[in-house]
Amino acid sequence: MQTGLHLSIHAFEPATWDALNPSCYPGLLHGFLSALEDSKSVGEGTGWRPLYASVTAHDELVGAMVCYLKSDSYGEYVFDWAWADAYHRHGLNYYPKCITAIPFTPASGPRVLIKHDADEKEIMRLLIETLKKELTGRVSSWHILYPNEESHQCFQSSDAWLERFGVQFHWFNQGFTNFDDHLATFNSKRRKEVRRERRRVAEQGITFERLSGHEIDSDALDTLFQCYQMTYRIRGSLGYLTREFFEYAVERIPEAIRVAFAIHQGKRIAMSFCLRDQQTLYGRYWGALYDVDCLHFETCFHQWIDDAIAQGIERFDPGAQGEHKIARGFRPIKTRSLHWIENQEFAAAIEQFLKKERAHIDRYFQACDDHTPFKLSDETLNI
Repeated sequence: MQTGLHLSIHAFEPATWDALNPSCYPGLLHGFLSALEDSKSVGEGTGWRPLYASVTAHDELVGAMVCYLKSDSYGEYVFDWAWADAYHRHGLNYYPKCITAIPFTPASGPRVLIKHDADEKEIMRLLIETLKKELTGRVSSWHILYPNEESHQCFQSSDAWLERFGVQFHWFNQGFTNFDDHLATFNSKRRKEVRRERRRVAEQGITFERLSGHEIDSDALDTLFQCYQMTYRIRGSLGYLTREFFEYAVERIPEAIRVAFAIHQGKRIAMSFCLRDQQTLYGRYWGALYDVDCLHFETCFHQWIDDAIAQGIERFDPGAQGEHKIARGFRPIKTRSLHWIENQEFAAAIEQFLKKERAHIDRYFQACDDHTPFKLSDETLNI
């Protein structure tokens, strides 16, 4: 087997790369990664410098990993600003660091791609060995953000990592045939509140359309990007992604894209942008041109639960944070990240911090789980 390091996804042919991703996890599709690069949403000057590791056998790509060299901690959603500050106070550089993650996307999924019939352990060993040889002395640390269970086991079986936990809120399809089936699992109070919320949006004359990437034209892209930027302008900043990113994504991975538009008096006034694979819907971006009562909940949550039921999607991952999701049928789940810290004194200190944080995360998870809207008979379901 031979290993390689590459600075661009264009070092790989799209079909060759995507053959390692049979579930079509959207964040690792060649079209998604190339859209980020070609639109200059990542690259020089963005804080995200791509670094791809590969393993080939007999000139066939059998393993790959996407990394980024980071000069800050923006757009990651696993917050380590306190670690960077501690380094600074001790006269050490925390940046650059390396992360294995999907830019601007706090969604769990595969973080390593390995050919299904290849030697998984050997490929993992080679990928990690190659990257550590490149990274040692060059970065302070390496972080694997939001790995799914399979990737988590791959990393843990090949090396020693510090483990960090977080909490998100996901919706699970229990074989529902319509939205009322979903609401039937709620207690009476919460069921009435959701119906009132949806009715409030309809009473304001707002309707919705849900489009695949194939159905998004230039006018829809204009509104989509305008709404996306509006979310950031409210906070006094600009969005991470350029308009060109959305253009390239719609062109290159249309099957992985779903967009919901809210329409008022014939005009699109809000949008919610999702990615999808065979089993999961990933809520990513939202924005509205002006405020409308309950519009966020309908556009970002209820519309996509409707859509997931209609398409037979098993899970809806709407993104990071948000206890308000609980009352709308989302269950707390624990997420993971893995961390390699080169400085052993800091590694020991961070390990102690993570142990204390883990206790807090456990209590927070339990508090959230105690406030789900489901009937008692449903609260014991093994999701």
